[in-house]
Amino acid sequence: MDVKTGSDHLSALRDGRDVRIDGRQVADVTTDIAFRGAVASAAALYDAQAHPDAVERLTFAIPGGNGRRANRAWQAPRSFEELRDRRLAMEAWAEGHAGFIGRSPDHVASCLTGFGIGIGTFEAYDPKRAAALRDYLAFARAQDLFLTYVIINPQADRSKQVSQQAAGYEAMAVVDEDHEGITVRGGKMLATSAIMANEMLVSLIQPLGPGDEKYAACFAIPLDAKGLRLLSRKSYEAAAVSPWDNPLASRFDENDAVAWFDDVKVPWARVFALRDTRIMQAMWHETPAHVLQNHQCQARLAVKLRFLAGLARRTAEVNGTIAMAPVRETLGQLAAEVGMVEGMLAGMEARGRLEHGFFVPDRALLYAAQVLTQQLYPRFIDALRELAGGGMIMLPSSFRDLSDPVVAEDIRHTQSSPAAAPLERVKFFKLAWDAVGSEFGSRHVQYEKFYAGAQFVTRGHAFRTFDWARAATAVDRILAETPDPAGALPPTAAA
Repeated sequence: MDVKTGSDHLSALRDGRDVRIDGRQVADVTTDIAFRGAVASAAALYDAQAHPDAVERLTFAIPGGNGRRANRAWQAPRSFEELRDRRLAMEAWAEGHAGFIGRSPDHVASCLTGFGIGIGTFEAYDPKRAAALRDYLAFARAQDLFLTYVIINPQADRSKQVSQQAAGYEAMAVVDEDHEGITVRGGKMLATSAIMANEMLVSLIQPLGPGDEKYAACFAIPLDAKGLRLLSRKSYEAAAVSPWDNPLASRFDENDAVAWFDDVKVPWARVFALRDTRIMQAMWHETPAHVLQNHQCQARLAVKLRFLAGLARRTAEVNGTIAMAPVRETLGQLAAEVGMVEGMLAGMEARGRLEHGFFVPDRALLYAAQVLTQQLYPRFIDALRELAGGGMIMLPSSFRDLSDPVVAEDIRHTQSSPAAAPLERVKFFKLAWDAVGSEFGSRHVQYEKFYAGAQFVTRGHAFRTFDWARAATAVDRILAETPDPAGALPPTAAA
C-alpha cells in the first residue's frame, strides 16, 4: 500500500532547515545529539501506521488518491462511527510514545481538517484565500505531512495589544506584499515539535484589536523556508545520561522553539488569511478546528494518564505498599480520574453533531474536559510522588555505577524490593523519575497545564458553550412550582 513510512519522514527532514541550539547551527536534526532520539520516535510513528497489521486501522484511503493512504487524523468524519474510529486510531498511535509527544502529527492535521470542514468561514472572508487553503489541505493530506504550528506571539506586556508594545518588541507581522506573496518578519511561539516536523502552520489564536491588522496572517511554510530560524530551548535529550537512566527524555523530548521570521517570503498559494482581525478568531471558533485538535489532545492525554496510572500501581507493588488501605484509596482515585477522561471522550463523541455534513465532537463536553484535565494532571503527578517517597531519588547516579563491582554490590544490597530484583527496581524508578521529577517530567506538567491556554481561557470556553438555558429552565420550573406563603406582598410591592 502507498503509505508514508519512517524512512520517508527521515529523508524529508534532511532539508537544511536552520535550527539553533547552544550557540551553534544544527547540521542534521536526524543525527544531532540534541534531537536524534525524538526524531527517530517521530519516524517510528509512520512505521507503525505502515505496518501491515495496522495500516487499515491507523490510516484511510484518500478520496481520489489513487490508492494513497494517510493517517486517520486527516479524515473528516461523516458519522459517529468514523469519529470514534478516528479517535481509537489516534489513541493507538499515541501508545507508541505513551502520550508524551504532545504535538504529534495528528494534532495539527486535526486542526487543518477542521478548517476544511468549516471552509465556508474562509470563503465568506475571501474566496481566493479559501481556495488556497483547500488546495493546501489536499496537498498536506496527500503527503501525510507532519505539521506543527505557531499561534501565539512572544510574551511581553499582556495588558497591552500587540501593536501597543514597547519599542524593540517584535511579534511576527506582515511587512510587505506583492504579486508573488507576502513577506513577514518577527517572532512566534511555541513551535513545539518543529524540529521533527515537515511544515509549519502560522496563525494567531490570541485576540487582536484595532491597529493590529499587520499581525493578522495565516499561512503555511516548509521548515526549510529561507529566513526562518528555529531557536530551540534546552534539549533534555542531550542532557539524558542514557536510555537506561532517562528512558523518556532520551526518546520523546519533542522540543519547543521560538520561530523567528527574518523577512520570510510566503507565496499567495499558501496564504489563507491576511490583515483581517475577525477571521483570525473565526477560523478557530466558527469552524470545528479548535474542537477537533483538542479532541486529539484529550485522546492522547487518556493514553498518558493510563501510563501514569500504571506507574502508580507498579510503584506500590515495588514498594510493598499495595495492600495498604490508603494506597489503594489513592490508586482508586487515579483510576476514577482516568475513567473520567475516557468517559468524557466517549460522551463528546456520543453527543456530537453534524456540521456541514461532517460529524464533530460536542463542544461543551470537550471544553469541560479541558478545564478538568488542566487541574487533574498536576494532582496525578503529586500522587505519584507521594506513592514513591524517596524511591525515585535514592538511585544510582547513572548506569556507569554498575561497571564498578564494589558499587554494583552496594546497589544490590540497598535497592531491595518484594516485587523486583535490585536492577529491576532501579530501572523502574529511573522511568518513574523521568516521568515525574526530571526536567523532562517537569516540562510536561507545565505543558499539560497550558497547551490549551491559560485556565481562564479554557474556563471561558466552558462558560461560552455550556447549555445555560437548560439549567435556567430547571431553576425556573422549581421556582414556579413553589407556592408563595399566604399574605405575601404582591410583586410590585415587594419590588
